[in-house]
Amino acid sequence: MSDTRALTTTAEAPAAPSGAPAALADAAIPKPPGAPAAPMAPTAPETREVPAVPAAPGPAVQQPATTALTPLGLLTVLLGAALPMIDFFIVNVALPTIDHDLHAGPAMLEMVVAGYGVAYAMLLVLGGRLGDMIGRRRLFLWGLATFGLTSLACGLAPDAGTLVAARVAQGAAAALLLPQVLATIQATTTGKRRAKAVSLYGGTAGVASAVGQVLGGLLVAADLAGTGWRAVFLVNVPFAAAAWLLAARTVPETRSPHPSRVDGPGTALLAATLITLLLPLTEGRAAGWPVWSWVLLAVFPFAAAAFLLVEHRAERAGRTPLVPPSLLRIPSANSGLTMIIPFSVGFGGFMFVVAVALQNGLHYGPFAAGLSLAPLCVTFFFASLAGPRLVGRFGRRVVIAGSLIQGAGLVALALTVHTGWPGISVAGLASSMAVLGLGQGLVLPVLMRIVLSELPVAQAGVGGGVMVTTQQSGLALGVATLGTLFLALMPSLGIRDAMLAALLTQLAIVAGTTALALCLPRQVR
Repeated sequence: MSDTRALTTTAEAPAAPSGAPAALADAAIPKPPGAPAAPMAPTAPETREVPAVPAAPGPAVQQPATTALTPLGLLTVLLGAALPMIDFFIVNVALPTIDHDLHAGPAMLEMVVAGYGVAYAMLLVLGGRLGDMIGRRRLFLWGLATFGLTSLACGLAPDAGTLVAARVAQGAAAALLLPQVLATIQATTTGKRRAKAVSLYGGTAGVASAVGQVLGGLLVAADLAGTGWRAVFLVNVPFAAAAWLLAARTVPETRSPHPSRVDGPGTALLAATLITLLLPLTEGRAAGWPVWSWVLLAVFPFAAAAFLLVEHRAERAGRTPLVPPSLLRIPSANSGLTMIIPFSVGFGGFMFVVAVALQNGLHYGPFAAGLSLAPLCVTFFFASLAGPRLVGRFGRRVVIAGSLIQGAGLVALALTVHTGWPGISVAGLASSMAVLGLGQGLVLPVLMRIVLSELPVAQAGVGGGVMVTTQQSGLALGVATLGTLFLALMPSLGIRDAMLAALLTQLAIVAGTTALALCLPRQVR
């Protein structure tokens, strides 16, 4: 497998001849079914990545793409990225209402969350590979269209089974959509513009996760036109349509210079690995830990080992595996991914525990439960904006400081819960939530930038897919592990002490991520 990096150039699609049908001018970009037709205007130019051919011995040179991502194009892809991230968490505060309306029961409610998360994490790397092969803008448009349609199906679901099936399809659509965002940023930006764009993506990832619960609480409480919980899904439809129209005009097309076939065995084994781990952990407790859950957990290490073996053999044979092992040997990617796992476990578990504890323990309504996370959203966002400047000056010390600040926020929140329960107001939670968001906003965007900093442009889609799969798998694991711990302790200890146990467990995880931060590169590109 060659280490030569890609040289990006721009080839603008030729205009249609005079008098030709307008559709010919737009023929290069097939429209998803049901998507609005584009007006008679030039399409966004296509940015193709062409293999570099050095004129003399020496390292390959990478030039910036002539067609750069405009500010409006960046805003568009970030909007597309926010939609699936918000939807991972938006249902948390809506679950009690869904249970009441559809008589779902605990197992089906967990499947509403788990079905989306498992499909999402399982197909992300494949989504990145497909974007590399057939065009990232094209997959982005298809992903937006299918995400909007599956969101509509969720909002109209007549029963719990239909809702779970629609959520699985929605997770698959999200897996087509999200990897194209980072890959497009990697292929159409360079230098400081790329650093800022990746930091904004990281900020979007964190803020969207918290905003999901704030927005979910607001929509359920507002009960727009009697839609109740259905609004948390239906709200995606106009946003997906707006993002589609903007993307069709502002996002340049990019693809890998050497598209390869989909790695069928690798895809199947990665799916088996994630299913055998995430499905029993998310569904086992609600189902009473039946035999099938233990069988799947026993199969997990064998599936993971088989996946690694198949990928190593494919790369040694000169084929392109789904997750190239050489990608994981890049120091920045390896150390960044290693730290993203525990960070995401803690973050995902925290969001789930807070949503349940505030509604069931402090008897907050959906809106108040969501509003309690608003300070975290605000400080996370501003910390992510400050990240590029700080990391350029202080390097990995920004991540270390962010981890320490996050730990201080967890301690403050645990003290507030311990001393103020059950009379804690939304305002009483604000200071500790703000400190938490500040620390998390200094960690996640910088980690994402570190992971992507040394990836070849030709592997932008695969690298983005691997990173987001790692993040989403960690979020699902957090819900499964910290969430299960909290729910298991709640009957015997009560909600307050169960929440304290979950917060202290997350504090131990934060201590581990702080230690892992010492393995990050001292300076960040």
